[in-house]
Amino acid sequence: MKISGKIIIFLILIIAFQSCKTTQESATIKDINQKIITTNDNSQLFIDANKQKILENYNEAIRLFNKCVEAEPNDAASRYELAKLYTLINDKEAALEQAEKAFKIDPENKWYALILARLYIRNADYKNSIKIYRQLIKNESENIDYIFELASAYFFISDYQKAIDAYDEIERKLGINERISFQKKDLYIRAGKIDKAINEIKKLINAFPKESRYYSILAEFYLSNNMKEKGLEIYKKIVEINPQNEFIHISLSDYYRKNGENEKAFEELKLGFANPILDVETKIQILKTYYPFTSFINNNKEQARELLEILVNTHPDDSNSQQYLAYILYKQNKFQEAREKYLKVIQLDSIYYYTWEQLLFCESKLENYDLMVKESSLAIKLFPHQPIFYLFSGLGNYQLRNFEAAIKSFEFGLKFVVDNNAMKAQFYSFIGDTYHELKNHKKSDEAYEKVLEIEPENSLVLNNYAYYLSLRNENLEKAEKMSKKSIELDKGNSSNLDTYAWILYKLNKFEEAKVWIEKAIRRGGEESAVIWEHFGDILYKLNRKEEAFNTWEKAKAKEKGSELLDKKIQDKKLYE
Repeated sequence: MKISGKIIIFLILIIAFQSCKTTQESATIKDINQKIITTNDNSQLFIDANKQKILENYNEAIRLFNKCVEAEPNDAASRYELAKLYTLINDKEAALEQAEKAFKIDPENKWYALILARLYIRNADYKNSIKIYRQLIKNESENIDYIFELASAYFFISDYQKAIDAYDEIERKLGINERISFQKKDLYIRAGKIDKAINEIKKLINAFPKESRYYSILAEFYLSNNMKEKGLEIYKKIVEINPQNEFIHISLSDYYRKNGENEKAFEELKLGFANPILDVETKIQILKTYYPFTSFINNNKEQARELLEILVNTHPDDSNSQQYLAYILYKQNKFQEAREKYLKVIQLDSIYYYTWEQLLFCESKLENYDLMVKESSLAIKLFPHQPIFYLFSGLGNYQLRNFEAAIKSFEFGLKFVVDNNAMKAQFYSFIGDTYHELKNHKKSDEAYEKVLEIEPENSLVLNNYAYYLSLRNENLEKAEKMSKKSIELDKGNSSNLDTYAWILYKLNKFEEAKVWIEKAIRRGGEESAVIWEHFGDILYKLNRKEEAFNTWEKAKAKEKGSELLDKKIQDKKLYE
């Protein structure tokens, strides 16, 4: 993370300022107390004021120190303490006033000088702070803290060269180190001296030739300043020095990608993903950064697959990498492969709700209903209050025609649906379908009515409910309205068109029924045995019996029709 120079300097000032309250302050208070005792009669008042300060009763401490200076205006020690207390309560003007008075009384006292210099900086009076710091350094040339603070003051007035000179002085005393070099690098950048900024990084490299991080910083600096070739040379040098550097191949990949060399970029990315030192989360974030997610799945399938296979092979015991690959496979409609990965994730760590949910979606897509029932039962044990697992359990049992078990799962799971009307409607819809299969028409109809209360424009339920009413010859007018509405909501759905035609047939509107059943066939129903059989029944009622017989034959050639279809064909007669 890059931290601006001003913030770094401000932190230095805070740390330095606080340090006055420890070793420096403890040494000073003894001297100050001695001076008070020998020069005036305020010693007890001064001691009481310090006690209040220690107890953090700052207002009372200020009151008592002010009494000290009222009694003795040249009491520099009390004014020094007032300056510190006013600083604590953020009264900058009062703090500065007391610090200036203490310094004027005793300009040789370094603590008075130091607090005044720092208060000048807090009040943006940098030139006066510089004067004091220069005097402090003159008196104590080996005190590195003073030189740091002087450099900060020069920075605030944008005198970057003098700030650099100050850091040079520190460097002569301490030797080359990262903190100083980085400060100077940033100052050279601000001064527009890019070559000298580069030299500061090179100085670190020369001092610490095995520290590959400095090479990376130099390479990135070259790239950000349009010196691509030099940046590439440095990246290659890093590979020589530290081939296991976790970010070097990612950096090289980024370089080649920005340069339009996509094949080289991908090869470097693969090397980076094969490095076990680079963690999984970082690799996943790199994937999301390098490729917009949708295009990554849809337009870079082979690259995605290869990178993710490297990811899971490099981190075989990491559930996150397995999960990510499973998700990509699922989005690519590779449900069997996704299922295997989700099972691997569960084997590594079975506590993730999302993994179980996705596994069951895979089973649904693959129509593995036995496994759906088995795995949803395991998920329910782990997450007994999650309604979706009861939904999957019910669906699996419904498809296996275990209707009693299905209704039990649906009705129990419904109890856990809270503030989710869409899911509640889904449960009621399946409950309606299941009770229909159990021939409990009253409860089936009640469930469908519940759905339509929540979602009055649910075209699927409108169609199914209408169709089941027509099969029972009940409420045909209501069925016709619901069916017509389902067609308006889902235009072109052959199943809905067939339902509407069939209701018209039940209402003895045979000519209209023929028009709608032909629409159903044209809109995708040509492969449905049920639709062809219905068409045959309508033609029979229209006394077009030869056409009806031929149409029933078409129905038989498709998927399974009704139980009466063979008898209709054999006897050449309509059975209802």
